Amino acid sequence: MKPIWIVDDDPSIRFVLEKALAREKLPTRSFVHPKEVLEALAQADDPSQLPSALVSDIRMPGGNGLQLLEQVHDAQPQLPVIIMTAYSDLDSAVSAFQRGAFEYLP
Repeated sequence: MKPIWIVDDDPSIRFVLEKALAREKLPTRSFVHPKEVLEALAQADDPSQLPSALVSDIRMPGGNGLQLLEQVHDAQPQLPVIIMTAYSDLDSAVSAFQRGAFEYLP
């Protein structure tokens, strides 16, 4: 089974998501920065190395989850991307869906 990729600069959020998904027997791979995700996507030699879904925070040092969403959507349009944020507002929710987010979790 392909892993669910998680990108968030907060280690406690990554930990909680990893544990919740592991409880459902879903594999994960975690990243701290959006740049790491893009590098991993670029290095994937075959489809089995790609994630089944990507869960990303919006606000991270050194990157923006909405920009990552656009870049991932351009490279892998079929990949479901779930955007999450602790700082939800209507503009970011609308922007996430306009850029192709599968879901938005405030």
